[in-house]
Amino acid sequence: MAKIRKFTALVGLVIVWISLAGKVHAQNPSSYYIEDPRTFYAGLIAGANLSQVDGDSYAGYHKVGLNAGGIVYTHLAPNLAVSLEILFSQKGARGHRVQESGAGTFINAYRINLNYAEIPIQLNYFDKRRSHFGGGFSYSQLITAQEKLDTNPPQQPGSSGYVNLENYPFKKSDLNFILGGSLHLWKGLFFQGRFQYSLLSIRKNPPPGYSRSDQFNNMWTLRLMYLF
Repeated sequence: MAKIRKFTALVGLVIVWISLAGKVHAQNPSSYYIEDPRTFYAGLIAGANLSQVDGDSYAGYHKVGLNAGGIVYTHLAPNLAVSLEILFSQKGARGHRVQESGAGTFINAYRINLNYAEIPIQLNYFDKRRSHFGGGFSYSQLITAQEKLDTNPPQQPGSSGYVNLENYPFKKSDLNFILGGSLHLWKGLFFQGRFQYSLLSIRKNPPPGYSRSDQFNNMWTLRLMYLF
């Protein structure tokens, strides 16, 4: 009987300890993020960019590109964290209709493909459900750039109005401001939406007759993030 009473008392103490620990854990704001609060969290990101270049002859987010990489969060306070990402990000533009240009020709097809290595930095606010939103800036380094122009009549070197696109290179870097949010779906899985826009022109001298004097990357991003 003595052993049974001791065992019952021990079980009761364990139940009380678990109950108190659960209450403390629930009242701890840092536990809103994941079950095991830490200062640093790392994860993987994959999704799509929907982009356009403001200043070309078209409007609309018709260029679809890859947005993928890694992310690290550093908590500054129970509900605040700084995030740093390293991404491969495809931006650019895509003509979606035939239209007349200022150069006296019709543009049948137009493409701008810009591949960047990008580093966004954001300050994020977390709610009780681990969802969060924030804003910040990103720096991008241009890896490759390709521009394609199909006109009617076709442009030929030496002909009147011919524009050699290679003479109008894009800048090697792009600085953006960013705003976005992350919706917590399940465990470490989040759905993210983001808007970003170039703070500086991405090209000094766009092709005459096909662009304005300044061009800017304009982009929405939809992606999934998993934090380990």
